[in-house]
Amino acid sequence: MNYRIKDLLIGSPLRTEKIAEERLTKIKALAIFSSDALSSVAYATEEILLVLIAAGPVALKLSLPISIAILFLLGILTLSYRQGILAYPNGGGAYVVSLENLGQVPGLIAGSSLLVDYILTVAVSVSSGIAAITSAFPSLYPYRVILGVLTVLFITIMNLRGIRESGTFFAIPTYAFIFTFLILIGVGTYKLITGQLTPLPVTTTAESFAPLTLFLLLKAFSSGCTALTGVETISNGVPAFFPPEDKNARITMVWMALLLGTLFFGITYLAYNLNVVPKVGETVVSQIARIIFGKTLFYYLVQASTAIILFLAANSSFNGFPRLSCLMARDGYLPRILSVLGTRLVFSHGIVILGVISSLLIIIFKGDTHALIPLYAVGVFVSFTLMQAGLIKHWYKTKESGWKVNILINSLGAIATGIASIIIATTKFLGGAWIVVILIPLMILLFSKIKRHYLAIAEQLRVVSIPEDIWKTENQSPLVIIPVASFNKVVLNAIKYARSISEDVIAINIAFNEESKAKIEEKWEKFKVPAKLLVITSAYRDVYGPLLRFINHMEHRAVEKGRFIMVVIPEFVPHKWWHFLLHNQTGFKLKTLLLFRKNVLVTSVPYHLTD
Repeated sequence: MNYRIKDLLIGSPLRTEKIAEERLTKIKALAIFSSDALSSVAYATEEILLVLIAAGPVALKLSLPISIAILFLLGILTLSYRQGILAYPNGGGAYVVSLENLGQVPGLIAGSSLLVDYILTVAVSVSSGIAAITSAFPSLYPYRVILGVLTVLFITIMNLRGIRESGTFFAIPTYAFIFTFLILIGVGTYKLITGQLTPLPVTTTAESFAPLTLFLLLKAFSSGCTALTGVETISNGVPAFFPPEDKNARITMVWMALLLGTLFFGITYLAYNLNVVPKVGETVVSQIARIIFGKTLFYYLVQASTAIILFLAANSSFNGFPRLSCLMARDGYLPRILSVLGTRLVFSHGIVILGVISSLLIIIFKGDTHALIPLYAVGVFVSFTLMQAGLIKHWYKTKESGWKVNILINSLGAIATGIASIIIATTKFLGGAWIVVILIPLMILLFSKIKRHYLAIAEQLRVVSIPEDIWKTENQSPLVIIPVASFNKVVLNAIKYARSISEDVIAINIAFNEESKAKIEEKWEKFKVPAKLLVITSAYRDVYGPLLRFINHMEHRAVEKGRFIMVVIPEFVPHKWWHFLLHNQTGFKLKTLLLFRKNVLVTSVPYHLTD
């Protein structure tokens, strides 16, 4: 039944050789990998204005030059990541480039930063998407957390169905968002030029103004840099493209940058000229669309497409996070299970982990985008800087054609993103970025411990030579201990199995009173069971304490004689799955308690019941 439910939710399993068919065309890849970057158009301008509004109407006019500075940074990043794709066509982005060229610690910093960014992308994007819906339908505002978690669940299930199927499902909404916003920007610009739009009156009072300081401008710039999160996703997913992978990925990268730049600057330009400022209960994009079109069908189309692209931004992370986790797991820095493909040829465990953690963030921060934003962009800009620093060293080592120009571009990019990283970390530190600043070193410490663990295990398990007497069988048979709760067919089945491997079998029963002790001893004698019976009376009704003490005692005696202990646990298998909830809890706990014993083997002997 579990398999039937799984097939219903995520589809039937795909054969391994079908993986080549799960590749993406440039059109689908743009929808999947670029939705994170494109979605930031919905809130990046608002985050800039949210900072500038504190200094009054004059400060709002600085939103345009700040956005131009961010576009300049976008151009540098696009050039750098195109070079990164060319140098590392197998994907991996900042993590692989930093690990190979700068060493373990920079590589883990880049990897940790990106993992945090992917998780925050899901939480921020889904929360922003819900905000777009509640702007159009205010009655839904109290249910924003539930709606956010359900959205994450839906996206998780869709990604578990496979990359090609999710790409087909999400491509149409992505392009609907692009065309809708291009129309919004085009019509809005035309109406502004022709004088058909009247800017909103500025209602901010002079008493609320804060000084227009350099720190305030840098804080606005750092908030707007959220528009650049997600540009690295394509470089992490190069292997997902149809051949030639690197060429298709670089072309998609350029289209993503052009669309992102156009939409981001267009929304900022409209907000600048219409005097739009952030307000509670309605997003900046919603206000712009309402001013230009009124509450017409197109206004609701803008809101719907905004919500959908924000949900799809989370979808980008569901492609980036599992792939990066897979690379780090293969290198030994994360549990190996994250590198295993699921039945639908996607990294299922990474997808599920991302869905769970991002849902917890939405619950903890109550679906508030502005509460999550300060945690955002810190890590990703650190990874941007390390990526470009790694590429500088790569070009210097390989001295490929055009290496001097490449070093110049990456040096400029490393300086720019390095400065941006410092600005973002400084201006957002007290607002919540300190969490990320502390979290990343802790993640690096954890990854390093996992790596050391895998190396230590490999060293212990490595076969250097085989002893000549390893295959000899003179060892004595094990001492078999069978915990029994009562006298029944399940116990007899376990004794029959135990006697097939050893003549030395002890059944042990923990009795709570003399009556139950006498009852099982009488049955044992009556049916002449060919196994020793030991009954221990437990005055405190404790089963596990007396049983474990006996096993400890017998273990020490057996080890002295070169033998080992085998604990055989009798269990019956009910006919219906839900019956498991009613039985076998004692056996399960006992197996858990004995799991880490060095000289004790544990086995279950099932007795299958009929209907």
